[in-house]
Amino acid sequence: MICNTMETKFITPTTTLPVANVQALASNNLKTVPSRYIRQALDLEIFADNEIPVINLGKLTDDDHEELAKFHLACQDWGFFQVVNHGVGEDVIEKMIEDVGEFFELPLEEKKSRSVKSEGYGRTFVFSEEQKLDWGDMYYLHTQPVESRNYAAWPTHRPLTFRETVSTYSLEMDRIKTILVGGMAKNLGINEGKFTNMFNNGTQSMRMNYYPPCPEASKVLGISPHSDATGLTVLLQFNQVHGLQINHNGTWVPVKMLPNALLVNIGDIIEILTNGKYKSIEHRVVVSKEKARMSVATFHETHESVVIGPLPELIINGETEQYKHVSFVEFFTMFLSRKLDGKSFLDDLKLKH
Repeated sequence: MICNTMETKFITPTTTLPVANVQALASNNLKTVPSRYIRQALDLEIFADNEIPVINLGKLTDDDHEELAKFHLACQDWGFFQVVNHGVGEDVIEKMIEDVGEFFELPLEEKKSRSVKSEGYGRTFVFSEEQKLDWGDMYYLHTQPVESRNYAAWPTHRPLTFRETVSTYSLEMDRIKTILVGGMAKNLGINEGKFTNMFNNGTQSMRMNYYPPCPEASKVLGISPHSDATGLTVLLQFNQVHGLQINHNGTWVPVKMLPNALLVNIGDIIEILTNGKYKSIEHRVVVSKEKARMSVATFHETHESVVIGPLPELIINGETEQYKHVSFVEFFTMFLSRKLDGKSFLDDLKLKH
């Protein structure tokens, strides 16, 4: 997630503990799951009537006023939205799905060999033996800037086209990020060039997720409730095995992906920069009893020279700053030293008035 683009140094999680591989565990035809995965009194009640906004990226690019207004409302009220007409070729998406799927089908030892420092195959955010574990595996890579990549964590032979596939997809995600950040600046009435420059040459990383079927699916979570510490996250879901849920006004709403759509969510960085005008939203993943779920989340942050704090031009009409100002390195060092726990990280960055 974090790198210093000048020295290519990485901020790594603080003493994250090794845990068992869930995909291998699930392959043992379990009838029950180990107690560390079981969540007591897990609230799985959902409200399926609400549907998250859908934004047409082509219209947004053309400065369509109606689409900009929809986008503004989505950022204010939901913090999540689907993006259609995004311009990413079907061949690019299909190749990404194929290669990531092939990686997760590799033998366990081959996958584990792609774990280097803060990257590769494994798990993070596990800090105690008592902590509840998520029912899922991940493969995490730094993708932008290119010089920050540690190819020791990337496959060499299988999948053969992995590097090319991820590199192409990475550029497409960066293009989408730039369009969305520019649209935010227009809606907020701030200098578009200044705001987009904060994210130019910023860090980009990808987390590839595999959530195996679970015999006690109603008692576990694929990923714990949290908000993303990023600026923007763009998610590609591989199949129609739904599982992502967002906390909208205190109720869990399932995300039902449209065909060929991408899912975008606001991260903590943008909530802080906009002084809370745009919201990062708590979300979680539930799993299926019958089918595996796979996805790729692409995280976009600011350039590492940016101080993360409310923008002065957005402190207007007698408003006060709601968040502290911290350096990029300090921000992510704090984030990576704690488990995922709702929006508690962002709450700790709020000013006490």
